[in-house]
Amino acid sequence: MKKTIKIDYVSDIACPWCAVGLGSLEQAIRNVADEVNVEIHFQPFELNPDMPPGGQDVIEHLTQKYGMPEAQIRINQANIRDRAAEVGFPFHPEGRKHVYNTFDAHRLLHWAGEECGLAAQYRLKKELLGTYFTLAVSLDDQNNLIEAVQRAGLDPVRAQEILSADTFTKEVRERQAMYAKMGITSVPSLIFNDKYLLQGAQPAEAFANALRQLAADETSSA
Repeated sequence: MKKTIKIDYVSDIACPWCAVGLGSLEQAIRNVADEVNVEIHFQPFELNPDMPPGGQDVIEHLTQKYGMPEAQIRINQANIRDRAAEVGFPFHPEGRKHVYNTFDAHRLLHWAGEECGLAAQYRLKKELLGTYFTLAVSLDDQNNLIEAVQRAGLDPVRAQEILSADTFTKEVRERQAMYAKMGITSVPSLIFNDKYLLQGAQPAEAFANALRQLAADETSSA
């Protein structure tokens, strides 16, 4: 009987490596599908919790954050787009234009997981990442978030109710605080079976090996 491995995928919608890591994880899951069942829970992390409405130009933001020249930032961004394409996650050819606050997106993801189930949360996560990195449109515009909800097959009326109030604000803040207390300061961070941490957009082979090893460990300890 196949073992089920739970993964808490701590990540942000505005993190390109989180999109790359998810694509890589999807490849790994397909590679071990005959050996392991995987259950993914998406957990909130904000790279830019203090970002004001309107966001910031992405090149300006990254040059300030990393202290690199614009030319190097553009090369790095192109390399990330290439990595994303390799794992089946197409980014907009011109790249994202702005960096935004993502708290509303995390509230919607929490809603999807709590009220609609993990499969629905997974679909919404993919659509929100696609909104930002593939369509490269504003996350400040609630219409774009609602369209992602609709593409994921979820209720846009309920989503608008959540966005128009402070629904799930407390719950998301509590989860963010919990992961901060655990020492997570970078994403993606993957927590396997509430015990083991693997960070970064690892190659599919690394994720697959981790899943196989965990399944073997669970079997031997049973």
